[in-house]
Amino acid sequence: MGPISQVYYCSFMPIFHGVLLGVNLRDLVTKITVRLEDLSGKSIAIDAYNALYQFLAIIRQPDGTPLKDDAGRITSHLSGLLYRTSNLVEMGTKPIYVFDGAPPALKEVEIKRRMRAKEEALVRYEQALREGKIEEARIYAQATSRLKDYMAEDSKKLLYLMGIPWVQAPSEGEAQAAHIVKRGDADYCASQDYDSLLFGAPKLIRNVTISGRRKLPSKNIFVEVIPEVVELEQVLKDCGITREQLVDVGILIGTDFNPDGIKGLGPKTALKLVKEHGKIENALPYLQNAGFPVEPQRIREIFLNPKVTDNYKIEWREPDVEGAINFICRERDFSEERVRKALEKMQKGITKLKGKTTLEKWFG
Repeated sequence: MGPISQVYYCSFMPIFHGVLLGVNLRDLVTKITVRLEDLSGKSIAIDAYNALYQFLAIIRQPDGTPLKDDAGRITSHLSGLLYRTSNLVEMGTKPIYVFDGAPPALKEVEIKRRMRAKEEALVRYEQALREGKIEEARIYAQATSRLKDYMAEDSKKLLYLMGIPWVQAPSEGEAQAAHIVKRGDADYCASQDYDSLLFGAPKLIRNVTISGRRKLPSKNIFVEVIPEVVELEQVLKDCGITREQLVDVGILIGTDFNPDGIKGLGPKTALKLVKEHGKIENALPYLQNAGFPVEPQRIREIFLNPKVTDNYKIEWREPDVEGAINFICRERDFSEERVRKALEKMQKGITKLKGKTTLEKWFG
């Protein structure tokens, strides 16, 4: 794989072109912008699949081609995982990656819809390449990303070698990450989606894995993507509702488990309905031709009583530098010089920021 300086970082956009991920609570939440430096000493439970998809979408060559090793295996996700995680640790944060398990049965419709969107994007990407429309090709390429089994396994291996803990969720990674924060084993839950709030995450932080300078789609304009914190308690206070009612708002406008929601219903109107009627069942009679393919209670249960586990161990260890070099450089064709610099920067940053003489003291 060529040096990272040759990598083109595509414009920041949703992962699936034309398909909104998660529940759209953007207009209802109060966000507080922070700097990565402000998170020094904080532990962050990161939705791993959410982050890996972002890396696969953003880290590409100018024509939209993802990074690959000499054997043709995609490595964009490993590049993002290595350099972003080392950057986070250099700044004193303590990341924990949480991987998805088996999705709830109700997510099948959304999964199939995303697959159709990917297939459509792939057709448009190949057409744009044939027509020499490189800018369009880059945009469509981002929406074609697929997270294959070997990518998740490679990611877990790299994290282990970097000394970064990861947790395997029994089902939704966001639910498990929220659970880890609720138990006090992490300070923040990190994801681009607002679903974490429905799962009960006390503090959600967005843009952790994609912060920095990003180019807007189809425009020669760059923006600074800044981390932002959303506190569940503040959202509930501002909206004047309970968490259960926030879940109902999400169900009305559409979640991964009922992606269509109520057609034409926005978050503000959904909030008004829930506040006036208390819950979905009481509001439906006032909505013309409104209904759900499944009982709202089944969706509520996914958010309010998700499948999570307490059987995990969070431990930060000293990085196995030579092991990481052997894996990511010898087996995945990364530049050894750049990888060593990233790992050394991570080690020096920990020692400096925490005022410790050894990594063991900080990671213990």
